[in-house]
Amino acid sequence: MTLYTALVLLVVAERFAELAVARRNGNWSRARGSREHGAGHYPVMVVLHTALLLGCLVEPRAADRPFLPVLGWGALGLTLTAQALRWWCIGTLGPRWHTRVLIVPGLPLVASGPYRFLRHPNYVAVVVEGVALPLVHTAWLTALGFSLLNAVLLTVRIRCENDALASSRALAPAGAAS
Repeated sequence: MTLYTALVLLVVAERFAELAVARRNGNWSRARGSREHGAGHYPVMVVLHTALLLGCLVEPRAADRPFLPVLGWGALGLTLTAQALRWWCIGTLGPRWHTRVLIVPGLPLVASGPYRFLRHPNYVAVVVEGVALPLVHTAWLTALGFSLLNAVLLTVRIRCENDALASSRALAPAGAAS
């Protein structure tokens, strides 16, 4: 349990690093005329992601869940892969990456890095991590609960993001790439 707790705490630290990057990038975007879309679902996302991390810490202890090596090591590999994909997305988007939906008018869509292959690769990382991180230590209720609620949230979030990107392209000056 000690190593699993350390892993979850490392993910918590990673989340704080993400928030620092998002804050800096948000300032960059706002300075270039962005406006936020879908602010209403953001607090729900914060609560859900916080609950995921708390569930990872509480469920294995409260339910006396064992570490199952075949499941745990595989889930750890997926967790690390999800983290790598997330930071690939952050690096590819640069100052355009946020935890909120902020679209700078007139900028073309990013079509490099993981965005060459997937429209929303960061959300793939979120889905994989939401299943894998809890399963490192058999917190299957946390994995299931997060996954179901996250599916609903991502439906709202992706629709919001797609609408914001579409409206930004519609408002882009003539000749701007999309």
